[in-house]
Amino acid sequence: MAAPIQTTGLAEALELLSHPYAGEDLGLADCPVILVGLTADNLSQWPSPEMAGMVKSTPAVMVASLPDDCESADSSKLAELCEPFDIVLASDDVPAPLAMPPGELDQIAAAASASPAAAVALVQLLRLSEGRSTADGLVAESLAYSTLQSGPQFQAWLGIQPSRLVPNNPEPAVQAERTGSTLRLTLNRPERHNAFSAEMRDGLVEQLRAAWADPSLDGIVLDGAGPTFCSGGDLAEFGTTPDPGTAHRIRSVRSAAFWIDRLAAKTRVMVHGTCVGAGVELPAYAHDVAAHPDTTFRLPEVAMGLVPGAGGTVSIARRIGRQRLCHFALTNTEIDTACALSWGLIDRIIPR
Repeated sequence: MAAPIQTTGLAEALELLSHPYAGEDLGLADCPVILVGLTADNLSQWPSPEMAGMVKSTPAVMVASLPDDCESADSSKLAELCEPFDIVLASDDVPAPLAMPPGELDQIAAAASASPAAAVALVQLLRLSEGRSTADGLVAESLAYSTLQSGPQFQAWLGIQPSRLVPNNPEPAVQAERTGSTLRLTLNRPERHNAFSAEMRDGLVEQLRAAWADPSLDGIVLDGAGPTFCSGGDLAEFGTTPDPGTAHRIRSVRSAAFWIDRLAAKTRVMVHGTCVGAGVELPAYAHDVAAHPDTTFRLPEVAMGLVPGAGGTVSIARRIGRQRLCHFALTNTEIDTACALSWGLIDRIIPR
């Protein structure tokens, strides 16, 4: 495994990042991770607008490491100190919001070494989308996703995937049932663990568009049939779009994420079993996400040479924060309901 570039404090980091070739050298490194070891003394020097700008413009995964002697520091000051970075590492005793354990560095470096282009695209996308509208964020995400689809890592991943026969299901991929003023939408491909196909996307978009135009509708419930809420994008359809430009055009105009966001105030999602990719990204737009106790959550796209592509760089970032999402997506970590609840990815845990 390639080791991350080590720096010790702000002075060395400033010198490293101010080099005229820093962006080219760091962004194209085998392991595009820079660890900045911050100190308690840095609290009085930060944030420097110059340094913050350098951190956020560097095409690499910028990781801040906080020492234990910051444990008595003000949490708001620590948040300000760490805000420009993509991931923050600190022990449980340090009141740093969104921080991950220090032992995660090896996993971060390994993930970035395995998928350097996707890792850099992920952090650049999250920085760019922060604070922007849903529509802007979705366009930026789609452009990044479509670009990476033609990249060598995704193509290599695609090339080793087995051929998949898709069972014929005569039922619609999204079932709709209205009771009074409530519309229930059920992802209905249980034989494929509700893999998110083009048919499912289009069915969901059609139902949500109709719901938007219906003022008599007070509530929407989204759930999934079978043992799995949604296992992510249908792998049988990966790579079947004619070209990345067409893929981006379709994704831009047929976006379930866009419509769930518009209807978020009246939408409740019930998740269970496995939630992967789109199965995590789409529910995060709703105002209320409830999960069965055995539910798990995972974002595998970076490991495939991609970035989340169903709207998650917008929806999940708003729920759990850009830095925590960066670690979650980069490392392909699986989390359970207890972790999801503590992060704010879900709103409550319900009985089976």
